[in-house]
Amino acid sequence: MNKIVEALKNAGVFFLATIDGEQSRVRPFGAVEEIDGKICLITSNKKDVFKQIMAHPCVEMSGMNKDGSWIRVSGKLVRLEGDAVAAKFLDLEPDLKRMYSAGDGNVEILELTQAKGTLYSFTGAPQAL
Repeated sequence: MNKIVEALKNAGVFFLATIDGEQSRVRPFGAVEEIDGKICLITSNKKDVFKQIMAHPCVEMSGMNKDGSWIRVSGKLVRLEGDAVAAKFLDLEPDLKRMYSAGDGNVEILELTQAKGTLYSFTGAPQAL
């Protein structure tokens, strides 16, 4: 498994920061998957977060682990076309099938490209992922 995906999953809930005009916005996310070697997130094209990502695709994410360490990830989110990747994502995250289904005109899968991740702690040196 990709080290960034593994670290975000270990955090459970992680926070995604976007740009909305001149204002930054942060919201919790909890689903990340590696699909065909790509780091993928899911959202709805009806949400403001999707519109913000389409306007300004560079994002940052951060999450805290139970041991007090935390992860910071940066990159660019790119929309993936096609229902096959959405179906794969939803098979890996079946709880989301209550909100989304492949081909519903609502679900969007976003690939994190140019990803850079670092794991931090107060007791050790930062570790690149």
